[in-house]
Amino acid sequence: MALSNWAGNVVFTPADVLRPVDIPDAQQLIATASKIRPLGTRHSFNDIADAAQLISLSDISLPFELDEAARTVTVPGAAPYGAVAAFLQEHGWALHNLGSLPHISVAGATATATHGSGDANGVLSTAVRGIERIGTDGELSRVRAGDPDFDGSVVALGALGVITRMTLAIEPTYDISQQVYTGVAWETFLSEFDEIMSGAYSVSGLGRWSSPTLSTLWFKNRGDGVEAAAQRFGGDRVTADVHAVIEGDAPDDNMTPLGTSGAWSSRLAHFRFDRAPSAGGNEIQSEFFVPRAHAVDALRAIRPLGDRIDPLLHVSEFRTFAGDDLWLSGGEGGPRVAIHFTWHQRPAEVAALLPDIEAALAPFTPRAHWGKVYSRGFDQAAGFRRLPDFTALAARVDPEGKFRNAHLDRVFAVR
Repeated sequence: MALSNWAGNVVFTPADVLRPVDIPDAQQLIATASKIRPLGTRHSFNDIADAAQLISLSDISLPFELDEAARTVTVPGAAPYGAVAAFLQEHGWALHNLGSLPHISVAGATATATHGSGDANGVLSTAVRGIERIGTDGELSRVRAGDPDFDGSVVALGALGVITRMTLAIEPTYDISQQVYTGVAWETFLSEFDEIMSGAYSVSGLGRWSSPTLSTLWFKNRGDGVEAAAQRFGGDRVTADVHAVIEGDAPDDNMTPLGTSGAWSSRLAHFRFDRAPSAGGNEIQSEFFVPRAHAVDALRAIRPLGDRIDPLLHVSEFRTFAGDDLWLSGGEGGPRVAIHFTWHQRPAEVAALLPDIEAALAPFTPRAHWGKVYSRGFDQAAGFRRLPDFTALAARVDPEGKFRNAHLDRVFAVR
């Protein structure tokens, strides 16, 4: 069966992709499977989703359930964030944050601790208040905030079962205005890093490593009364349309609106839900997280590799996010900076370079994004201190390894 991820750099190897029409059908299929993994929107760039048998719940029709008193919404795990955002905005509610791409599924994004940006904003998984999933025996179970296993069950890599529904915390809707600045010097970005990254509700710096300046600096301000300065940090405000990916490397019309204030649902993500995002899928992505206190030193450690990185690169992005208590979250234990690479489709050359990037980051105890490309030799156990606890939880919930695959076998081989 020919099936690949969104970018085409991973070819899946299942004998079958199961597509149940309702929850009881899914329960029966999972109960009788020997090895099975959930298949979401296929936005992972490594083989974390691959298995001998895959199951997609995207054909199951489940309602969105809004509980205004509890300030939560319960949604299908297979729902993309763009659909959830549209539903909430229509009813006057919002999520605390969105990732760059609203195309990703709620279950897949939270299972890998995908994030947005903002000093005070936790990863998307921190909004989870409840999980409904199908276990190894085909039975439905629920885990809620406050339960003993909850902090280990949210960012679960698909290892604890197939998620059917998720309950997310919500808040009243709000507006976002995006302002973009160009020409900010790398040295200014590094010397004023804390001030820059705290300069708006959500901040992203984008550029290449050997250039003297960043390509763009994005400030997403919350509220409609924020006055846009003509200059910030030595950069000039962009008044025409601009792209997050270096110009010429991506579709022309897939960015969310700039310069004007509007609903969070149409501006907090970088890319429009109704367009192909980023570089249109012609890419590979890597991302590493280091403690916020080491952000500048980590960026300085990578910059000498810029002449080798940039020929393979569409763009790098730098964001920050708050700490949390979720065991396998990039933010577990404290705030982090996210160092992101959107690569050209040159997998062999990227694979050859990644160990050198990882070595440069090694003094800062890096973690790799679970759904993106990191080297076979990269030690996730060194960065994720709760990985042994999660491995024990997975062994208890799935003692036969029904939801395991080759990728998780490598990750769980804790030293």
